[in-house]
Amino acid sequence: MNLETNYLGLKLKNPMVPSASPMSSDIAKVKRLEDAGAAAIVMYSLFEEQISKESQALDHFTNIGSESYAEALSYFPEPEQYHNLEAEDYLEHIHKLKEAVDIPVIASLNGVSEGGWTSYAKKMQEAGADALELNIYYIAADPEMTSDKVEEMYINDLMAVKKSVSIPVSIKLGPYFSAFANMAKKLEKAGADGLVLFNRFYQPDIDLETKEVSPSLELSNSFEKRLPLRWIAMLRPHLKCSLAATTGIHSAEDVIKMILVGADVTQMASTLLREGCDKLFTITEEMKIWMEQNEYESVEEMKGAMSSASVADPTSFERANYIRILQSFRLDNLG
Repeated sequence: MNLETNYLGLKLKNPMVPSASPMSSDIAKVKRLEDAGAAAIVMYSLFEEQISKESQALDHFTNIGSESYAEALSYFPEPEQYHNLEAEDYLEHIHKLKEAVDIPVIASLNGVSEGGWTSYAKKMQEAGADALELNIYYIAADPEMTSDKVEEMYINDLMAVKKSVSIPVSIKLGPYFSAFANMAKKLEKAGADGLVLFNRFYQPDIDLETKEVSPSLELSNSFEKRLPLRWIAMLRPHLKCSLAATTGIHSAEDVIKMILVGADVTQMASTLLREGCDKLFTITEEMKIWMEQNEYESVEEMKGAMSSASVADPTSFERANYIRILQSFRLDNLG
């Protein structure tokens, strides 16, 4: 039984990759994930805001008293005095992870605006990252911001990162584009080695006691896999880049479905946070049983077997299925 897959040009032992989460901040936890079967690890994200914070701190240090006199240069701190800033810690953690585990380490860079934060991609590569996941988390709340401008921002960020590194770069996306398939093609053309579908946009809530907006984080459930499943099925015949499915991956069944529609890997975090690292071993063993029962000898043989180019009715992933579902529903189904 061959579970190997290729993702971003990396040969992985299976398609199970823990996604960006706090788990990757603990080296012992990452080693446990590797032992349980993780094929690679995506690190927690380094945010543009953290990099900006570091830049502001360094600017502060290097300008203290500089207007006084020449000897003011002696005010400057030694590098070790500011080396513990968050961005530098992140780079050091990449280095430590690479020493601790044998699986590929994928760094995660999260930002929006064009600027110096993209230069950290090169530093991540120099620290030892095998690949980079670019996570652009942007809410287009400005009524003056057009869809063209939003797309241009994503593409410019990607191209800036690609220019600075030689390691593979994937881009993690939300589904909220007016023409997502076209956007996916544009990103591939701009140099994306892979697409990670989809980012979860965390929704705020209202605290009725304090009458304040309250942040909330809820772990995903298996139902949420249907959105990436649908889009990977439709995109696979049209894209050559790698595709990673994320959000709603909780079981061997979820992994199998994503591979069948054309995903190269599946990324998961919520199920590991709930059930622990050993969940990866359970998923792997259950996947092997299913493959044997269904006479698949390899993941590569499964990959894309149920994409829109392979199923009998490709429209089942599109509007026709929506119409059939609504027409087939009856009130008496409610009992």
